[in-house]
Amino acid sequence: MVEKQHSFFSISFGLVLLDQAVPYDIYINSSTHAKREKFVKIHKKGNSVTLQDLETFREKYYQLYVREDERELYMRSLVSVDNAPDLEKATVIKDSAITYLQGIFERDLEFSNELLEETIDGCKESVESMVDVIQDYDISEVQQLIADLSFHDFYTYDHSINVAMYSISIMKALKPNASREELVMAGMGGLLHDLGKIKIPTRIINNPGKLSDEDFGVIKKHPGFGLELLNEHNCSCQDVNFDVIKRVVGEHHENYNGTGYPNKLQGKEISVFARITAIADFYDAITTKRSYHEVLSTEDALEVMSRSVGRKIDPKIFEVFRENVNVVLQGKSHQELPDDFDPCQPKNVLPLQKAGPKIQRSDFLKKDEQNFGKVKTDKKKAS
Repeated sequence: MVEKQHSFFSISFGLVLLDQAVPYDIYINSSTHAKREKFVKIHKKGNSVTLQDLETFREKYYQLYVREDERELYMRSLVSVDNAPDLEKATVIKDSAITYLQGIFERDLEFSNELLEETIDGCKESVESMVDVIQDYDISEVQQLIADLSFHDFYTYDHSINVAMYSISIMKALKPNASREELVMAGMGGLLHDLGKIKIPTRIINNPGKLSDEDFGVIKKHPGFGLELLNEHNCSCQDVNFDVIKRVVGEHHENYNGTGYPNKLQGKEISVFARITAIADFYDAITTKRSYHEVLSTEDALEVMSRSVGRKIDPKIFEVFRENVNVVLQGKSHQELPDDFDPCQPKNVLPLQKAGPKIQRSDFLKKDEQNFGKVKTDKKKAS
């Protein structure tokens, strides 16, 4: 049966579901001309594929395909594929997530409710598959998986996907009994945290050098841009908590001590999902190998991050994060990153500088309690 007027994506032979009812149709491209594709169905959904069937496919066909409108069915089946490495599954998940991010970052069509809903649905599908693969991983295992994945030219894609994976793992460490919905929303927040960058010129987004004050001022607008996009377009995606996504998009650059942007929120005024994303954002930016800069070792990264505790990042969440990575802090004890360090931007060189006095845990916890008491009192007066 020849299929027309559908788009298709290729799949790995090793990630075909075996000895169970396959929930998607399988195709091959029978054309020998690159511009004259002719997709033919070779296996009907609902029927099982045996190992012998798969070996026959390998011998007869160069590549297998699934229709784009059945991508979600294929993605959901990955967790049930036995004997396939998690790296292969994660590669498929990452490629699918990039497909959806490209739909809005490289779009030719006008931004609309339909486009946003399609993107959110697709991202949710990718994040659910992430949760299935990595929900039992600790931070170090997630880091190794990310290191083994290939990276792309557009920093925002790789970084957003990595932040999603780290955010899932941090949420699990912070709340071991977290529901699947909480893990998915942590991942969704991480994947979409830089949504507002679709309104920022690419020349600024991909600039790995030091930004001018004017360009940095433009970058600082992206949380507000992202929030505007979500508020202006009413979406009805099933099982998606848009309040969580909005707060992560709008608050992931708020600093714990109230010096961040755009609204100078502090402490627990910042959503816990945004505080998780901020740590994932920071860690990925300084530990994931890129083509344009060297990175810090795990212990050095944790030591550098520890000097931002109580200023940029939540001390309690960082403590859980550090314990989950499980290394002793004995690295770059005299260097830190400036408070205006932006993890969302690629860097030629990490702007490490001589460290100032380290904030003591008792100091920031005491200040934390005082600030929260003041916030509560002010709110009562206002009401």
